[in-house]
Amino acid sequence: MAGTATLPATQAPELIVEAKRPMARLLAYLKPFRGRLAFSISSSVANKVLDLMPPLLVAWVIDSVTGTPPEWIQGVISSGDPWHMAQLLAALVVIIFGLESLFQWMFQYGFMTLAQKVQHALRCDAYDQIQGREIAFFEEHRLGETMAMLNDDVNQLERFLNTGFNELVQLATLFLFAGWVLMDRSWELALYGMCPIPVIIGGSLIYQKVIAPRYSRVRESVGALASRLENNLGGILVIKSFTAEKFESERVADASSEYQVANYHAIKLAAIYVPLIRMGIALGFAAVLLVGAYWVLNKTTTVVDGVEVQKITAGGLVMFSMMIQRLLWPLTRLGSTLDEYERAKASARRTFGLLDTPSTIKDPVDAESLGERAEGHVVFDNVEFSYSRGERVLKGLTFEAKPGETIGIAGPTGAGKSTLIKLLLRLYDVTGGGVKVDGHFVDKLKLAELRHNIALVSQDVYLFHGTIRDNIAYGMGDVSLEKVEDAAKLAQLHRFVETLPDGYETVVGERGIKLSGGQRQRLSIARAILKDAPILVLDEATSSVDTETEREIQQNLRKLTAGRTALIIAHRLSTIRHADRIIVLKDGRVSEEGTHDALIASGGVYSDLWHVQSGDVESSGKASELNT
Repeated sequence: MAGTATLPATQAPELIVEAKRPMARLLAYLKPFRGRLAFSISSSVANKVLDLMPPLLVAWVIDSVTGTPPEWIQGVISSGDPWHMAQLLAALVVIIFGLESLFQWMFQYGFMTLAQKVQHALRCDAYDQIQGREIAFFEEHRLGETMAMLNDDVNQLERFLNTGFNELVQLATLFLFAGWVLMDRSWELALYGMCPIPVIIGGSLIYQKVIAPRYSRVRESVGALASRLENNLGGILVIKSFTAEKFESERVADASSEYQVANYHAIKLAAIYVPLIRMGIALGFAAVLLVGAYWVLNKTTTVVDGVEVQKITAGGLVMFSMMIQRLLWPLTRLGSTLDEYERAKASARRTFGLLDTPSTIKDPVDAESLGERAEGHVVFDNVEFSYSRGERVLKGLTFEAKPGETIGIAGPTGAGKSTLIKLLLRLYDVTGGGVKVDGHFVDKLKLAELRHNIALVSQDVYLFHGTIRDNIAYGMGDVSLEKVEDAAKLAQLHRFVETLPDGYETVVGERGIKLSGGQRQRLSIARAILKDAPILVLDEATSSVDTETEREIQQNLRKLTAGRTALIIAHRLSTIRHADRIIVLKDGRVSEEGTHDALIASGGVYSDLWHVQSGDVESSGKASELNT
C-alpha cells in the first residue's frame, strides 16, 4: 500500500554499515587526480634513488684514491689522475644533492596538494550523505561522533596521504634500488645483510593485525569523547543552573579516560615494535661487517667473466655497510608507517561506512508531481506510526485539511501532535495508512518538491550564525530587503529590528544566542512567511512570546494564513481560537473535532481546558489530562 513504510516499527534502521575494502575505496578517490598522483610518485621515486647515492659516492671516492677506480670513472678521466677523479665526484655530489632537493620539493608539493583535494572531496561527500540521511539518524546518532567523522576521520586520511602514502612509495623504492645495488656488487654479502628482512616484515604484518582493532577502539573512543564535550558545551546553561559542574567534569574525565586507555593499549604495542626491529637490523649489519671485513683482510677473490677479481674492495665494503644500513634502518619506521596506515584504515572504514549507508527516506523511482504550486489539500488517512522499538504514537489518525483551511491541533504531550508534522514533511515514513498532499501519497513525491510546498515554524527555533536578514531569507536566495521587512512586520519583529544599530544586518550569534526566545520565534515566523508556501505549519509557534506579542500575532493570523492551508499546533488555546476547525488528539487518535464555539458548547476536554486557561474554573480531571 502506498504511504506504508518498508521498515517494521520494531526494527531500527542501521545507522552506519561496515565498509568493505576501505583503503581501496580511498585510492579510488585519487582517480580524478591521476596526473598529479603520477607526478608525486615519480618525484618521490627519483628523490629516494638520489638519496641512496651517498654510499656509492663514498665507495667511488675510496676506490679512486686507493688506485682501484670504477670503470665508468676511468672512461671519463682517461688520465687516471686521482685528483681529477675527486673533482669529478665532488661536482657529482653537488648535482645529486641539488636534484634530490628539487625532487623532494616536487613530491611534497604534489602529495600535500593531492591530500587537500581528496580531503575536500571526501568531506563534501560525507557531509552531503549526512545531510541526506533520515531524521532518525540525527535523533539516534550522537552529534559528537558525527562531527568526529566529518573532521577527525577525514583529517586522519589527509595526514596519511600527506606523509604515510609517500613513505610506502619510498620504502618500496628503497628495497628495489638498494637491493639491486647490493645484489649486483655481491649477492652473497647481500643475502647476509638482508637475512633479517623476512623476519622483520613477517613481524610487522603480525603487528599490523594485532594493532588494527586497538586503533579502531581509539577512533570509537575519540568520537564518544567529542560527543560528551559537544553535549556539555551546548548545555552549559543547564550545567551551571543545576551546579552540576563536578558531575559533568567526572563524566568528561570518564570519557577522556576511556580514550586514554584505548591509546595506552595501542601505545604498549607500538612502543615495543622499534626496539625489536632494531635488534634484527643490528644482526644484519653485524653480519655484513664481519663477513666483508674477513674478505677484505684475506683478499678473497672470485671469478667474474673468466677474470679473477677481489671479491670486495675497501670502498665496496664501506658502500655495503652504508647501503645495508640505509636499507635496514627505515624498517624501524615501518611500524610508524603501519600505524599511520591502520589509523587511516580505521578512519576510512568509518567514513566509507557512512557513505555506503543509504537513507531510509529517499525519493521514489517514479515520482509524482504537485505541479508548479500545491493547492494545499492535506489528508491523514488511518495513519499508524511508532518510532523504532517504541509503542505506537499514532493509532489510526484520520483527518482532512482542505485548501486554504486553518486547522488548530491540541492535545496532551505525547498525543502525536509534533509527530504528524514530521510525517507530513516525510521526515519519517508511516507504518500504516497514508499521508496525502493534493491526492498524492507523500512517499510518491520528491522530497524537495514536497518540502518546498511546506513552511514550518518549529517549537525549537534554530538560527544560523549570520545576520537577521540572512536568517529570515534563509534558503531563498537573493531576496530584497523590502520583502524581508514585510515578512518581519507580519511576524511582529520589525519594530524590534529597527531599534538595533545595525538593523537587519545585526549578527544574531551562534544559534541566535544574542536574541531572546521570543525574538527568535518571531524571526522563525517571518522566515516561514517569506517562504510563501501553500501549506503553513506552526508548531507551538507562540510558546516563547509574551502575551502582548502573542495578541499581535493572533491579530495578524488571518493575514499569515490567507491563501494557505495552515496547521497550528498549540497548548495555548487562544492561539487557535479562530481556526476554521480544531482537532483534539488523545492517545494517537482524534478525540474531538469542531469549531472553538462548538467544542466549548460540547463540554468536553477542550472546553474544560479552555476554562482553566482563561481562569474561569478550577482544573477538572479531563483538562488536567489534556494539559500534561
